Amino acid sequence: MKAIILSAGQGKRLLPLTRNTPKCLLEVAGKTMLEWQVDTLLDVGIEDIVVVTGYGADKVSSLVERRYGKNRVRPLYNPEYATSDNLVSCWKAAGEMREEFLLMNGDTLFDRAVLVRVLNCEPAAMTVTVNSKKSYDADDMKVQCEGRRLLRIGKELPLDSVDGEAIGIIRFLDDGPEIFRKGLEDAIADPGSAGKWYLSVIDSLAARHRIMTCSITGLPWCEVDFEKDLELAVGVVGG
Repeated sequence: MKAIILSAGQGKRLLPLTRNTPKCLLEVAGKTMLEWQVDTLLDVGIEDIVVVTGYGADKVSSLVERRYGKNRVRPLYNPEYATSDNLVSCWKAAGEMREEFLLMNGDTLFDRAVLVRVLNCEPAAMTVTVNSKKSYDADDMKVQCEGRRLLRIGKELPLDSVDGEAIGIIRFLDDGPEIFRKGLEDAIADPGSAGKWYLSVIDSLAARHRIMTCSITGLPWCEVDFEKDLELAVGVVGG
């Protein structure tokens, strides 16, 4: 199993903290967010890790080499990071999607139990990790499901149709990598693709393929978008 971490963004909503530091290198409880992710992946036995870089790529690459050497964790630079969203970062990593893999957002922090749940969830070609809560806001990546099957995913879903939120971890098995790569290829051909999220591809594929969900509701995780989220992240990774 491989892991691909999308960490190309600056994290402008975290300014001034990210003025000279990429978002993934912000510290939480003594380690950078990237280190928390990588260390947890290594702890569950995933030792082939690709980090898609962009803003501050030299700093990310320096940390990766210093902490993990040149083999287990490999930086992959997206030169279009400043003018595109994460669909393009995903496309830059398409060549790494030839086997089973996890795709992860670089700003999602999680307890080890989350990865264990995801890795042991019932096998499916594509499995989106989801959380449920009492209410959702405009910034949540909302999902609509039928049982465990994913029907729709996106921030604009009507609130009365929402069954949960995607936390930024997707598992691809069997023919899932091939299906997703083809979906990325089709999406990147759109002239407007630079401004899209890769989850728009998952949303499109859900109409034609059986995409499942894995609930991690009740397990510790958080998404870091704002400075206040860094305090929540300490509770997730620092206990």
